[in-house]
Amino acid sequence: MKNTRRPSPVHNSEPLRLQKYLADAGLGSRREIERWISEGRVRVNGDVARLGDRVSDADRIRIDGQEVRAKRHHLGEHQTIAYHKPEGELVTRRDPEERPTVFRRLPRPKQGRWIAVGRLDINTSGLILFTTDGELANRLMHPSRELEREYAARILGEVSPEALRLLGEGIALEDGPARFESIRDAGGSGANHWYHVTLREGRNREVRRLWEAAGCTVSRLIRVRYGNVELGRRLAPGQWRPLGEDELAGLRALAGLRASPLGKRAPRAAAGGAKRPARRQASSGSPWKR
Repeated sequence: MKNTRRPSPVHNSEPLRLQKYLADAGLGSRREIERWISEGRVRVNGDVARLGDRVSDADRIRIDGQEVRAKRHHLGEHQTIAYHKPEGELVTRRDPEERPTVFRRLPRPKQGRWIAVGRLDINTSGLILFTTDGELANRLMHPSRELEREYAARILGEVSPEALRLLGEGIALEDGPARFESIRDAGGSGANHWYHVTLREGRNREVRRLWEAAGCTVSRLIRVRYGNVELGRRLAPGQWRPLGEDELAGLRALAGLRASPLGKRAPRAAAGGAKRPARRQASSGSPWKR
């Protein structure tokens, strides 16, 4: 079908595909924006947008009837932070039941908006990354990248050698087979025992479902690493911190992106909330023991 869109009078930037342009402006991940376009929620210069349309800074863009002042950011203008999500928070912008969400604690970004890199369910705590760089978020979440995630799982009761074997070799779940890349005993005492597990995909509640399929009960679950970024002991629940230069460079390399220009070195202390260490576990096993 021929594109009959009226061209904008002046182009002050090289045109890009619409979904990439909006992602670069920090309005969402490319996959999220592609869904908006497919649903007819995006208009460019008054016309309903289509996947594959190209735009520049001079085009007038509306999402859900609201004009957006999208402007592509330079690499150095993007922000990426690590957040320690507590149990009980939802990874969503709005909840119909008005339950607490992760976005209430985050700082206001300098430009664009925060994009969550993946999800953690309401009962899972730990590391979640937020960025204003839509292209970075899209690549980190794409299944082809197979970024390694590490979780500390507290299991109620004894885990049999057969269960550990199944978890390492693979178990059939309702959405396909799955397995842990690695399983490491992290200690514990009494009825609970900690294990550190890694996997390279982010299916919904996959860690919990794997343990449950092996006949085990997860009493607590914490994500302690995403790619090269670690949660660490100093970031308490509800706190956030900017990524350091080396962390960000490593993360971009894992995403297949070039390094961003050198900027100010990230502060050592955790930002966002009281500067206090995370609480240690009551059991002798530590979910952060490496």
